[in-house]
Amino acid sequence: YPYAKFLPSYDPGLKLPPLEPFEHVDPGHAALLDANPRSFLDGAKETSLTPKFGSEIEGIQLSQLDARAKGQLALYVAQRGVVVFRDQDFVDQSPEWQLESWGKTFGRLHTHPTSGQPKEYQQFHLVYRDGAGADGPGAASLVRNYYADKLTSTQWHSDVTYEEQPPGLTTLFLYATPESGGDTTYVSQVEAYNRLSPSFRTYLETLLVVHSGQDQADNARRGGGVIKREPVENVHPLVRRHPVTGAKALFVNKGFSRRIVGLKQEESEAILNLLYAHIAQGQDFQVRASWKPRSVVLWDNRITAHSATGDYTPEADGFRHGARITPQAEKPFL
Repeated sequence: YPYAKFLPSYDPGLKLPPLEPFEHVDPGHAALLDANPRSFLDGAKETSLTPKFGSEIEGIQLSQLDARAKGQLALYVAQRGVVVFRDQDFVDQSPEWQLESWGKTFGRLHTHPTSGQPKEYQQFHLVYRDGAGADGPGAASLVRNYYADKLTSTQWHSDVTYEEQPPGLTTLFLYATPESGGDTTYVSQVEAYNRLSPSFRTYLETLLVVHSGQDQADNARRGGGVIKREPVENVHPLVRRHPVTGAKALFVNKGFSRRIVGLKQEESEAILNLLYAHIAQGQDFQVRASWKPRSVVLWDNRITAHSATGDYTPEADGFRHGARITPQAEKPFL
């Protein structure tokens, strides 16, 4: 297997210190001043996946973008939410280029506290599902335990929102993909917010939500996984504003949001469950990204949520192996 060195590894002796705050400057700001902020798309074929959310691009190479074009790209992804790039040579680039030259353009790289990573490249978050139904060697029991009593693999979430500074522009590319299936579904948290009644939006803007990594860590421990960094909780506004576009978006997800500050349990659960159902059921503000070979998907984690689709059998359809590059962004604000 040509990408064997990027298979997940789990080192129980690896312990990482707590994350420190940092100042994030979004490269999309520069594109706001650009006379032609879409010039990086010159010569490309652009297809809207839906009118308001999601795009597919053919005819440009992400690996060839200069600093100006990367700023334009950051703005474009912030405006479209999720963008699928086809026929990329991204997977052929060195991991040093992928992390240092590409990933760090968009923020400080995040190292996941529980997932398996390549031994030499801890800042990759790996997606791996083989014939054992595992998310990586040594994690089979973790995945089986998690899905054993669930009807579906669908789990809407935004990545690691329990961090003080959750991710912004995120990149996912695959080394191997099944012949069909394994799509990723994305939902616009901007449009989810816009669909709510004005008076309800106004109330939600007064609320703060606790996001926690404790359940993720506990699940890793139960499955025999490793905890590289102790779990944290952070409080974020229920509605956040994008620093470049100014768009408001819901910032809750069933994966990591736990309770609304200052409300009684029943009140908090009623509001959160309403929003979770709204997000999950909103097919008219969702898109489904299919993983053709050499595709790269970029999304803005601040204004979207997503879910994997476990609708394939690795033994029959082929296994799935990829890497996520996860730059952190600013502390959420409204």
